[in-house]
Amino acid sequence: MDWTRSAVMAAVFLAANGLGAQAHPVSVQVLAINDLHGNLEPPRGNDGRVNGVAAGGTEYLATHLKNAEKENPNSIVVAGGDLFGASPLLSALSEEKPAIEAIEAMHVAVTALGNHELDHGPDVLLERLKGAKIEYLAANVVREKSFMPSTTVRTVGGVKIGFIGEILEDAPSVIAAQSIRGMKFLEESRVANEAAAKLERQGVHTIVLLIHEGGFQHPEGGAPVDPNGCVHFKGEIADLAEKLSPSIKVVISAHTHANYNCQIAGHTVTSAGAYGRLFTKLNLSIDPKTDQLLSVNATNVVVTRDVEKDAEQTAIIAKYKPVVDQVSRRPEGSITAAISRKARSSDGESESGESQMGDVIADAQLAATSAPDKGGAVIAFMNSGGIRAELPGPARDVSFGELYAVQPFGNHLTVHTMTGAALKRLLEGQFAGSGNAQIMQVSDGFTYQYRTHAAPGEHIVPGSVKLNGKPIGDTDVLRIEASDFMAGGPAFHEATDGMIGPVDVDALVEYFKAHSPVAPGPQNRIVRVD
Repeated sequence: MDWTRSAVMAAVFLAANGLGAQAHPVSVQVLAINDLHGNLEPPRGNDGRVNGVAAGGTEYLATHLKNAEKENPNSIVVAGGDLFGASPLLSALSEEKPAIEAIEAMHVAVTALGNHELDHGPDVLLERLKGAKIEYLAANVVREKSFMPSTTVRTVGGVKIGFIGEILEDAPSVIAAQSIRGMKFLEESRVANEAAAKLERQGVHTIVLLIHEGGFQHPEGGAPVDPNGCVHFKGEIADLAEKLSPSIKVVISAHTHANYNCQIAGHTVTSAGAYGRLFTKLNLSIDPKTDQLLSVNATNVVVTRDVEKDAEQTAIIAKYKPVVDQVSRRPEGSITAAISRKARSSDGESESGESQMGDVIADAQLAATSAPDKGGAVIAFMNSGGIRAELPGPARDVSFGELYAVQPFGNHLTVHTMTGAALKRLLEGQFAGSGNAQIMQVSDGFTYQYRTHAAPGEHIVPGSVKLNGKPIGDTDVLRIEASDFMAGGPAFHEATDGMIGPVDVDALVEYFKAHSPVAPGPQNRIVRVD
């Protein structure tokens, strides 16, 4: 055998066995969604648009995902949590079965745990997921009973990818206390770094963190938010990313319902908004010999409604829709114009945190609890995060399904006694934490002013806390309404003499029956002075 022939045969042998030549990187596509909240049908109003473009609905989302998968067969679909919970009636009335079926039909393989998936407690969640193929991860949740794994490893295109799943450490502030008794939520970065180190010891070197925590962009001058921007980005996830191990190159985040695509301390950090209006397309280049991640390219894609509807999703909606239509379409009142849940002050410029919908809900809850035999409330509070939808205009009738979408949690109204001093401390508590105020919505007749930029305990302007124009004194005793979700939190620890009232959506329905046509709230109760 001559030398040339021997060399050729050797080259053929080496190539056949993947030896002697540089292996080409494997391109893996990770497709991510978050905060779907059971929105199978397209969301209405501003909730169904991205910068003016109609977006969302699982019939369209599924088609977009399948089209993306055709571009790269090495694909996996993952999520950042809250795929259901706080869902529209279509899914909620059937115990979230429609949402779970829709998610499985879109081949979502792995997701982090979201706070709203725990609204009814861990046992109900596990029962709902029984038999489901989607894998939930909750690395930083500790519970006596067996719950959810911390990580999973998936092989895609012949390379291994490790996924870590986490929920926000502050989950107890956004979940009713009775739903998470016996559960502990650990600091996210430490747990994620420990999980990443364990994956690396197992030979897994491409690691993705799925985490139900997020942040916000802050464009200047009220400019539209670029879904792929990272303008003046702030939030818990930004601080968290700074603490993450370099081995975690990709962070798919959620919770804030915001759109962003950021590079933070060497990590690609993304979020695709909420309600299925966008999805994130991540292209990973991975060395097949070492499973090391070589590069990442991420893009948030708008789920436009100009594509063909997915037949599987259409069938799921059609199966469950007759169950809810009779209840959902029942007229309950009317509106004079659109009622927005965006928080703007009455001057339309500075943000006070007060919204038109917040005013209406707080008034409805006061109306339901103000009678002496109903609790004798004189002030009602509503948490802004519990307002899940708006009522699009123009003047028209409003259905039960629409009102349910505004308040889908089934929280009970409660009335407690508080002193004026305790009430002021409650208001100051809105400014605790990372600096982002969590402004509560308030009922008619209650007013106050605040400064964002102030020392702790000095945000509320002295003498501005009033009821029907009269300053509230520290020794005054008042009956205060709030949902059992709010009243179960630490902010209401000084409240006494509790009384349980009706379910929140029932109070809203009764208010619309009695006060229609309902006008948008005036947004003149809370004033920001800086």
